[in-house]
Formats: sequence, C-alpha cells, structure tokens
Amino acid sequence: MSLRAPASVATPHYLAHKHVFSDDHYPLQVQLQLPVRSPEQKLRLQDNVVDNSTEISPQAIEFKPQNTGFPCTSRRKTKKGKRFNPSGSTTSDILRLMDSLGFCIPIDIYTSLIEECTILRDPKRAIELHTHISQSVIKPPLSLLNRLLVMCVSCGLLENACHLFDSMSVRDFNSWATLIVAYFDNAEYDEAISLFVSMLNRIDILELPRWIMICLLKASSHSMNFELGKQVHGWLFKLSISDDSFLTSSLISFYGKFKCLEDANVAFNQVSRHNTMTWTAKIINSCREKHFSEVLSDFKEMGRLGIKKNSFTFSSVLKACGRIPDHGRTGQQVHAEAIKLGLVSDTYVQCGLIDMYGRSGLLRDAKKVFETNHNQRNIACWNALLMGYIQHGLYIEAIKFLYRMKAAGIQPQESLLNEVRIACGSMVYQSIN
Repeated sequence: MSLRAPASVATPHYLAHKHVFSDDHYPLQVQLQLPVRSPEQKLRLQDNVVDNSTEISPQAIEFKPQNTGFPCTSRRKTKKGKRFNPSGSTTSDILRLMDSLGFCIPIDIYTSLIEECTILRDPKRAIELHTHISQSVIKPPLSLLNRLLVMCVSCGLLENACHLFDSMSVRDFNSWATLIVAYFDNAEYDEAISLFVSMLNRIDILELPRWIMICLLKASSHSMNFELGKQVHGWLFKLSISDDSFLTSSLISFYGKFKCLEDANVAFNQVSRHNTMTWTAKIINSCREKHFSEVLSDFKEMGRLGIKKNSFTFSSVLKACGRIPDHGRTGQQVHAEAIKLGLVSDTYVQCGLIDMYGRSGLLRDAKKVFETNHNQRNIACWNALLMGYIQHGLYIEAIKFLYRMKAAGIQPQESLLNEVRIACGSMVYQSIN
C-alpha cells in the first residue's frame, strides 16, 4: 500500500537557482528552489554588490548562475519518475546556504524539500530536515506537519512519525490515516486497530474511504480479531456500500481466514456484479478448506461468465487439481488454458504446475515445467519438485536434486530433508538385511 502526501496544500511552481561558493580547493555548487516571483519582486545579486536601500528577503533573491563549467542544474524526472539532481545538491547544502545568508526559510521551500525527501526515501535527510523545521522560528501549519508525517513514514522512521503525531495539537483525518497505514505496513495490526478506534472517538467522520476499511479487514484477519471484522461488515451493510467488489473480496478473504464459508458466501452473494477478485477470493477459501470439486465448479463458472482469470486463480485451481485422483487429466486441461491466456510463465502458475504434476505422478512433466522456469531462485519451485520425487519413492533422483540445489545455493525445506534422511536410512537398513 502506497503513501501519498496529503493534497490539502497546493505546491507552488518553482525556479531552480544555483549559487557557487569557491575556495582554494573546490567549488561548492548548491541549487535552490525559490517560488516564482513577478519581475518587480526580483533582485539580481551580481558582483557581490547589493543595494542596501532595498529590503532583502529570501523570496526576493535570484542567484545568477556563473559559468563554472558545471552542467545545467535544472531538475528533471528520470524514466522511473524519480527526481534527478545533476548538481548533487543535498538538503544539507540548501539548509546550510539559507542559514548562512541569515534568512528564515519560508514554508514553501520546506514543502519542496519534504517532497524531495519523501520521493528519495532517505532517512538521514528526513531526520535532518525534521530537526531543522523543529528548531526554526516558524509555526508549521497542519498541512506541513502532515507532509512531515508522510515523509517520516516513507523513509521508514515510524518512531519519529509517532513522536511527531503525539506532539501535534491539531490533527485531521490525513494525520490519523497516515499513521494507521504506517502501522499496517509494519505488520503492527493491533496498533493500527487501536489508533483507528481512537480516531473515531476524536474526530467526526461522515464517511470513511474504502481503502481504510480494507486495511481494517486485513488487520482483523492478521490479528485474529473476528468481532471487529463483523462490525466492519455490519457498518458497510448499514452504509449500503457492501456491493463494492474491492470490499467484498476483502470480506470473503476475512471470513475464509476464520473458516466461516457460509458468511463468506453471504458476502459473495451480496454483490450484484462479480469480477476476478471476488471469484478468486471464493476459490481460495474453498481450496483452503479442501472443497476441491467446488473449486473446479467455480473455475468453470468463471469461464462461462467471461470473468478474467489471473495467476492467483490458476495457482489455487492447480493446487486443487493436484489433490484430485484423476492422474492429472484435469490439471492438464488447466495447464492448456494457462498457456492460452499467456499466464504459464508466471512464477505462481509454474509452482502450481510443478506441484500438480508432482502429486499426480507425472514427474517428467513436472521437471519439464521446472526447466522452463526463468526464475531459478524461487525456492517454492525447487521444493515442489523435490517433494514430487520423495512422494513417489524416487529417492535417488531426490538426492541428485538435493546436490543440484546445493550447487545453486538453494536451501531445501527442512521437513523434506528429514524425509530424505529417513528414506536413505531405510534403504541402507534393507540392503544390510
């Protein structure tokens, strides 16, 4: 789940400015981002001469670049969307320059620096910037504090974010939601739930966004808080938004985690139009509870209705096929459909195919799928083929495959290693007798 800075404050347009300090050893090049001003507000600083009759502020200064041989310092975006700064200027450079000039840094420059730190996810810069803002004379508005929260969370500074949140005298929904998502992403589900309950008691919310309801359902599943999940379901039903496919798939997964397939089916039937997510969630639940015939029936129904199938759908269906005693015939049909849909190269599908063929005794087919696997570092595929050899008594092949795993730097599953040891010990005992 991605975090975005609150959009409550519009970021102004900026001009990139450059100033070069020279000493006996090397020049220090610093890039500033100052808000665009009108021509009347600009003052050029040339030849170190300033008109003392004019009041100078950081917004009124435009540093004129000198011909120092440095490349252009204009900020641009790379192909991946990350900001690129050819001059190598850092947050420290900009803050040090502004401090040396004796100017109070305005909020819009702080906002730009926070945005850059959030994108770069540099915790060192984030701590330095947060400290500088805390020690400055400005009183940060709520919008800036919310941006600071997002920056700390994006840089992995959850403890700093908590301290900042506790020190905020005023908080809005963005403040609470940022920290709730941070706890959720760090697998601290009880903390996320507790903070959500506190939010409901502190601020008036007419309608919650759906993504936070999905987070709540997932947190309830991970923390085994069944009562909270049921309350969320009732809340959704009361607000007449239980027909949403995203929320419904989360509800189906939630009830499936607690083995309540009847409640999961009730949630499934409440949706007027189903999609890949709702059907796949239902199939995963049925497969987990070993209702394999129902898995295949739902898979066929998806095809009849023209519902698109994804890699997770095929992974669960192949798992069911490997546990149906039909010598892999159903699995071969599913394999053919995966090839037709162009999903056969997906890692989840390939692991499912290896497991299915291995359990069905079709070890040649399992090995053929394994050899076409481009992701040779995937441990699940190695363990699946090794399990196939062990289940069908091919211990010599299993031992050879273990040496191959060792050469590839793959650590086999400990339970499979124990099975090979027991099998080898049994073979030695039989040969002695």
